Amino acid sequence: QLLLAESGGDLVHTGGSLTLSCATSQYTLEYYAVGWFRQVPGKEREGVSCISHDAQSTYYSEDVKGRFTVSRDNARNSAYLQMNSLTPEDTAVYYCAADLFGDCSKFRAEEEYNYWGQGTQVTVSS
Repeated sequence: QLLLAESGGDLVHTGGSLTLSCATSQYTLEYYAVGWFRQVPGKEREGVSCISHDAQSTYYSEDVKGRFTVSRDNARNSAYLQMNSLTPEDTAVYYCAADLFGDCSKFRAEEEYNYWGQGTQVTVSS
């Protein structure tokens, strides 16, 4: 069982930046693709980004492309989502998820991921 923990969520103003972290402490994360999802109450969870297990591929939804950057540090068993130019529409609970040997080709499909974190709240005020 891979336990993932997100951190870094906060309240920021429009135009601000945040970096979310996704970490695991018991096993190595290096064999897993890491996807980032977000969910607003009353809406379905949506995939926003993904980095493949070997960091060779990264994917972004159109809503965040050019503003968000996904990265990973396998030595720290961590992945990150740098979010810039935030708007109120980015307000959501953000989740990370892990896909064993994943290449992110279907990064929006929740069923591709084996493990999920509990989420971290990001609130962007206008």
